[in-house]
Amino acid sequence: MFDSPWFYWAVGVAVGLPVGLIVLTEWHHALVRRQSYLARPVNLLRNYLLPLGALLMLLVKAAEVPAHYTSVRVLATVFGFVVLMLLLSGLDATLFQAAPVDSWRKRVPAIFLDVARFLLIGLGLALIFSYIWGARIGGLFTALGVTSVVIGLMLQNSVGQIVSGLFMLFEQPFRIGDWLETPTARGRVVEVNWRAVHIETGKGLQITPNSVLATTSFTNLSRPNGAHELGISTTFSAADPPDRVCALLSRIAAGLPQVKPDSQPASVALGAGEYRTTIPLASPAHDGPARATFLRWIWYAARRERLHLDGADDDFSSPERVEKALRTVVAPALRLSHTDQRSLIAHARIVRYGADEIVEHAGQIPSGMTFLVAGRVRMTAMTEDGSMIAVGTLNEGSFLGLTTLTRQPNLADVYALGEVTALEVDREHIEDLVMRKPVLLQDFGRIIDQRRGKVRQLTAQQQLS
Repeated sequence: MFDSPWFYWAVGVAVGLPVGLIVLTEWHHALVRRQSYLARPVNLLRNYLLPLGALLMLLVKAAEVPAHYTSVRVLATVFGFVVLMLLLSGLDATLFQAAPVDSWRKRVPAIFLDVARFLLIGLGLALIFSYIWGARIGGLFTALGVTSVVIGLMLQNSVGQIVSGLFMLFEQPFRIGDWLETPTARGRVVEVNWRAVHIETGKGLQITPNSVLATTSFTNLSRPNGAHELGISTTFSAADPPDRVCALLSRIAAGLPQVKPDSQPASVALGAGEYRTTIPLASPAHDGPARATFLRWIWYAARRERLHLDGADDDFSSPERVEKALRTVVAPALRLSHTDQRSLIAHARIVRYGADEIVEHAGQIPSGMTFLVAGRVRMTAMTEDGSMIAVGTLNEGSFLGLTTLTRQPNLADVYALGEVTALEVDREHIEDLVMRKPVLLQDFGRIIDQRRGKVRQLTAQQQLS
């Protein structure tokens, strides 16, 4: 038995197969943990190629089955096909899947790889059948060549469009998730295949053939990254000072939550009462929400600044509304007499804020006091790490801007929760009233200390957590 050649082949297979399986299994697990692209080729080697090779060696070397037997040829054909698949999978993992993001290998469209893989598989199978089964493949290649020429002549226009589209994909002027503006659609790219590009618009899914994009011009709104800007046109009365209007538009645009960090919106006068505001945004996906919020906030802000958006006048702050607000809200808070209320009518004004609009900015000294007539506001503060914390909510009858009396900046931002109607009184008129009421001045000082202490306490708790 020891002198028989089949014995050593059998022992080698019996020992080598389990050892090889153990080694490949551990290697595969290590590649999976590292999320390596080589995990798939190693798995193919462990599950298929190694067992097939061991079985083929047992048949040919140990059992000494002749190579021309059908069972050996079939097994050799399967083994050769698995070897071909392993080589293609390894090349794909090392050359393309693991390629750097900006390299040409990463930009190769998947359809190119599929076509090349199909051709290599066909060539490999032809060589396998020629070597193992003795098939004559010269005539097959000749027939395929003639057939491809005939088909190419018949479909030259269609094939030309497909090829032009594929070359556009190879150049890769856009990726999944980019925003495109084409002559027929504007939206986000959600799918790209060998035939068409699928663009998600506000009206549905726009499917544009690659050949159409290859022969027309389009704009990639997402490149370069972070360079997208939204332009909004507004119209004011020709009597409104342009500098005041531009300052208002830029200030409101800077407060939008969609504005790109570390950027500054700009507004310019175009003449004839028309203005253009440019707002830097992080993504074209924010165009719709930013435009809607900006136009809504401008409606309120223009009326507070006594400017005429679209030439409209605002008579909301009427003497009757001011008198009612002084009687129902301001008088109980400031302990005003009827005479004091009458003296403030000419110096107070009713204003309105839109939902989520900022009423007071942290770090700024208020120019007067604001009394909430209708609606609610939320106070928020920023910690040292840049996170926002909620300080509290103020309802109807509450007041803001107490630090206007002490000339101290606000520690918290104040946002409107829904539409807010408020009454504003300038600093000088509030000071005249408070100086005549020492008890009221003490109450204001206590409220200021309470609010500042609460902000500091919540900020300290946020930092500790």
